[in-house]
Amino acid sequence: MEAVAKIKHIRVTPMKARRVVDLIRGKQASEAMAILKFAPQTASEPVYKLVQAAVANAKHKADSTNQFVDEEDLIISEAFVDEGVTLKRFRPRAQGRAFRINKRTSHITIKVATPDEIAAKRGQKARSN
Repeated sequence: MEAVAKIKHIRVTPMKARRVVDLIRGKQASEAMAILKFAPQTASEPVYKLVQAAVANAKHKADSTNQFVDEEDLIISEAFVDEGVTLKRFRPRAQGRAFRINKRTSHITIKVATPDEIAAKRGQKARSN
């Protein structure tokens, strides 16, 4: 069972969000939530909520198809951060000049899957090459 959770236009710079996402990529969902709960970075809170949403989406998807998915079995198969729109703001500087400040945003995507599904995908990729 594979499930996806996305968040767009989050006010965290992509570089800072990638530092947090790199911590959890490939880990079990429960272990990733434990790591994120105690991570000092500001981006860890929205990523934590996103992992929770991905797990809830997997449970809901499994319930609707009459399958069983254990929360402990789910692994973060994909996690990536894309750059969103940049808000451009101006600050006054000396001698009447203006200085542009870029307020960057991110689009974060988390995919969770069961281990057998990940292995099946790896097998398909190996056969297709």
